[in-house]
Amino acid sequence: MQRRLATTDANDMLYAFEASREYDPSPRLELIKAAVLAINSADDFVNPPELGLMEKLMPRVARGEYVLIPTSERTRGHGTHSCLRCGRIT
Repeated sequence: MQRRLATTDANDMLYAFEASREYDPSPRLELIKAAVLAINSADDFVNPPELGLMEKLMPRVARGEYVLIPTSERTRGHGTHSCLRCGRIT
């Protein structure tokens, strides 16, 4: 965490959050040609699976697959994706 904080600019974070606030790829999902693997964790509070968005939208992606990781002692909510990268979840 200390390494990341040392290289993270607060303005960059604010820009990223603001840019994603109203981002909506749904009007053009059928145009995606690449294979897409969407992964979420059941305890994600930023993109809560209870909204059912992935189940509704992913079938519109021709080569799309959605995986929901169940909540466990190894998931970390929205940060689970970071744990996957660092090897804490296998």
